[in-house]
Amino acid sequence: MLLDRKVVAMGRVVLLILYMLVVVVTLAFADSSQKLEVQKHLKNLNRPPVRSIKSPDGDTIDCVRVSHQPALDHPDLKNHKIQMKPNFHPEGHPFEESKVSSNSKPITQLWHQIGRCPQGTIPVRRTSKNDILRASSIQQFGKKKQKSFPQPKPAKPLPDLISQSGHQHAIVYVEGDKYYGAKATINVWDPKIQQPNEFSLSQMWILGGSFGQDFNSIEAGWQVSPDLYGDNNTRLFTYWTSDAYQATGCYNLLCSGFIQINSDIALGASISPLSKYSSSQYDISILVWKDPKEGNWWMQFGSDHVMGYWPAPLFSYLSDSASMIEWGGEVVNSESDGQHTSTQMGSGHFPEEGFGKASYFKNIQIVDGNNKLRAPKDLGTYTEQDSCYNVQTGSAGDWGNYFYYGGPGRNPNCP
Repeated sequence: MLLDRKVVAMGRVVLLILYMLVVVVTLAFADSSQKLEVQKHLKNLNRPPVRSIKSPDGDTIDCVRVSHQPALDHPDLKNHKIQMKPNFHPEGHPFEESKVSSNSKPITQLWHQIGRCPQGTIPVRRTSKNDILRASSIQQFGKKKQKSFPQPKPAKPLPDLISQSGHQHAIVYVEGDKYYGAKATINVWDPKIQQPNEFSLSQMWILGGSFGQDFNSIEAGWQVSPDLYGDNNTRLFTYWTSDAYQATGCYNLLCSGFIQINSDIALGASISPLSKYSSSQYDISILVWKDPKEGNWWMQFGSDHVMGYWPAPLFSYLSDSASMIEWGGEVVNSESDGQHTSTQMGSGHFPEEGFGKASYFKNIQIVDGNNKLRAPKDLGTYTEQDSCYNVQTGSAGDWGNYFYYGGPGRNPNCP
């Protein structure tokens, strides 16, 4: 009897040891598999460079041949011939850039302090292993979550809609016509982010579709996103999706899609200098428009940097025109401690404070069906909680149509 008990006990020990071995082997296999997937993804994103530049902010900028960029891996672009310049620019004299302060300097990117990429190449911010590991999955790396664009209707969304999406906005928008592009000059700040999984951005949305689970979006502006970049730097960014952020699209050049032709400006790289409260103000100008001949959507940064384009085959609704344009700010409100986030939008100050204190968009314009830049008609405004972030519009002289926007997030009126 005693012997039988010993045999049973030993059997249990053996089974426990075998179980633990299976667990260890399984975990090791999973870890090894993940490492291989990460390495494969890095190899796909980080193409062999002609030259590499180490930026003062810690980034590595790789100068990659135009023809070797990841964009051309897209199944719809296998035989795509890169268009090295747009056939048409929108007609209309652009407003003067940066009439914001007497001691304003041109906006640059930090890596420019060390060097530049040669002609025939594009600057690509190198993706690191840690960049990918910060994402919830390899598949989600470089992607926005769903419900990442503001839907201005209904005017007062239900509270559960706000909490479900976790995204809050302060925007100006125009709808009810066909739009072939948009332009804005955007004040650049460094908003404070409460949680690493939150972000703050200021951008344009060019939208087409039914706005449920089925729409196309082209986006461009500046953002602070610790999760995506691993720091709190203010960075130039683009985004696109053809299925409401479900499976297609990404930030910058983190998937196939956007084709860059410019050798001077790196998407995802830090912007410098930045505006300071009650001090010098700095801004960037972004223009996105549809080439009437080829149907590609082009992007220009500043007065002379044509960045590249989103090829027409990427889109369904935007293959014709956009049905809505939005300009403004967005933050993630994760309510990690049961309270509203203190992540700032814009400068972190409300619109009422005005120039030098609140962030602004100025010279907002749309491109019409005649490929002409013009002022938008019947602008609407939208914010989920105006006690947290707000927006105020105006119109005046050199600033054209403008608005101040933003706020501090959590405050006595936004608990």
